[in-house]
Amino acid sequence: MDADACPVKAEVVKVADRHGLTVHMVSNAYMGLPKGHDVRRKIVPGDPDAADHWIAANIQPGDICVTADIPLADRCLKAGAGALGPTGKPFTHAAIGAALATREILTHLREMGAMEGGGKTFTPKDRSRFLNELEQLIQSHYRTHGKPQ
Repeated sequence: MDADACPVKAEVVKVADRHGLTVHMVSNAYMGLPKGHDVRRKIVPGDPDAADHWIAANIQPGDICVTADIPLADRCLKAGAGALGPTGKPFTHAAIGAALATREILTHLREMGAMEGGGKTFTPKDRSRFLNELEQLIQSHYRTHGKPQ
């Protein structure tokens, strides 16, 4: 999990505990983490992309990355892993190209001053959609890769 500023840490731990899965919480600084059966903290000091680089270098086929970072999601998909945004939006091979292009356009507009503000507010509906999509992604990975031993 790309843990910096992720609003669904507790939900990920709860679902992982139910399935007996390990959660790697990767961040640039120390932060309090939810208690869970197998939650591992990884602090990667350095540039703001250090957590993304660590995740991309260590993710394996069958893993699931929770991130709002579209380029990281792309790297995870290319590694054979799943990727899910904290609002419950799954990243897919079919849609990642369009998501990267849209990100570039929006970045350019913000740099030009033609667009202001941040993203939408995280809602209870987002949290619910995330939990549903995470469960679906786990079940899909079980069908493809089998359950962990």
